[in-house]
Amino acid sequence: MPRTQSWARLAVVVVTIAGAVPLRAQISTAEYVARRDSLAARIGDGVVLAFGGRTPVTDFGTFYQLPAFHYLTGYDEPDAAFLLVARSGRPSATIFVTPVDPRRAFYYGFRPDSSAIARSLQLVSRPFSTLAAAVDSLAAAGLPLYTITDFEDADFARVDSLTRGQQFVRGVVSRHPSLVVKDAHQVVDQLRARKTPAEVALLKKAAEISAEGHRAVMQGPTPQHEYEVAALIEYTFKRLGAERAAYGSIVGAGVNGTQLHYMKDTAAARPGELIVIDAAAEYRGYAADITRTLPVSGTFTPAQRAIYQLVRDAQAAAERVAKPGALARAAEDSSFAVRARGLAALGLIDSVDATIDPPWNADCTPLPHPRACTQAYFWMIHGISHGLGLAVHDPAQFYYGDRTYQPGDAFTIEPGIYISSRSLAALPDTPRNRAYVAKVRSVVQRYENTGVRIEDDYVVTQSGVERISAGAPREIREIEALAKMRGTKPIP
Repeated sequence: MPRTQSWARLAVVVVTIAGAVPLRAQISTAEYVARRDSLAARIGDGVVLAFGGRTPVTDFGTFYQLPAFHYLTGYDEPDAAFLLVARSGRPSATIFVTPVDPRRAFYYGFRPDSSAIARSLQLVSRPFSTLAAAVDSLAAAGLPLYTITDFEDADFARVDSLTRGQQFVRGVVSRHPSLVVKDAHQVVDQLRARKTPAEVALLKKAAEISAEGHRAVMQGPTPQHEYEVAALIEYTFKRLGAERAAYGSIVGAGVNGTQLHYMKDTAAARPGELIVIDAAAEYRGYAADITRTLPVSGTFTPAQRAIYQLVRDAQAAAERVAKPGALARAAEDSSFAVRARGLAALGLIDSVDATIDPPWNADCTPLPHPRACTQAYFWMIHGISHGLGLAVHDPAQFYYGDRTYQPGDAFTIEPGIYISSRSLAALPDTPRNRAYVAKVRSVVQRYENTGVRIEDDYVVTQSGVERISAGAPREIREIEALAKMRGTKPIP
């Protein structure tokens, strides 16, 4: 878009980028109420206690609510707790809030009062200072306590053990030793796993904004450094209405592209290298997750092209399997099989079933050998899928029950291959590994520092699976064609 066009005109374009998904899509108050009703129905009789996020401890961070707390309340202010009392599956819900000091309010904003909370969230509110007495009273009545722990991220829940909520519950248990305490996360996660139409609309918007960011990078200036790519893609996210990046943007050039969660984004990007860009937007709390791998110079070398096409073929194989009612493991297996056969054809492994002594804990004695013990797995150590939603790694229905894709699932497919001599150096010094390294070292050097990941976002409907990140080009010909447009359009 030319620079001379106005921001008002830009706003119109932003709305139309997402097609039928309105810019103001949001979760209704009725849906939050329905979520609480569903939770109470599953609990039956008991008390559910959840803590929200704390006020940031510095002036340099924006507050974002914890996903589970947001899911149940829609309340996005800090220093709050939520209490739901279920009796025979019928809920009574209260939110305990912390009023802001009037002077601090001029710095950080005023918080909604009880009438605003009742009107917008249909929740009774009480001062946070009364929470302990309320919980003590319910504990004395003999109802079990279901806790929703206030960890920052579910991926690191085990090490996030000193939160305010956990300390509060320890105090309650010390005062009521006979109290039965249960973990409510499994219940809430299973509710979160099935996305409603309103949630799907928000996920689509997040994915469409994210795809535009990747497209901007593909046809933007040739990068000299990783941070230039991060700056351009995150600028595009914000320009198109996202609150923030959904996670720390991963922009790794050359050898950095072989590190799965590289986030420094400070190194040079040199001609002849690939650059892995795993970055996406968060829109109204809902996260997309897209990865593209681009040649810095705009054209893939023959070696890069071979690895890239192998990963793309593996993603296509998983897509063909990922249908309503299909096993999620079948998609994983099909993707792995395509990559293993391709790695064998390239001479990077001895065969699809050949093994090594891995640098991680794995029992390699059973037959057939576990996948984690194979040479193929060594070059592609992560899974290909996870759920999407209020967290970038959100619950999905295929995590539970018969492990099949169901309508309402939102998920990624993200195969990768990462080749570097640095990886060979991480292998334990064993006879088996020495023989393998000696055989493949020269082949590895041919593909040295070639990291490729391709990741897209999907939702399951009644009739099939929709790729909601389709706006981000992924075929070699598309990427190279966009690179030829570099410099022909100014950055808006």
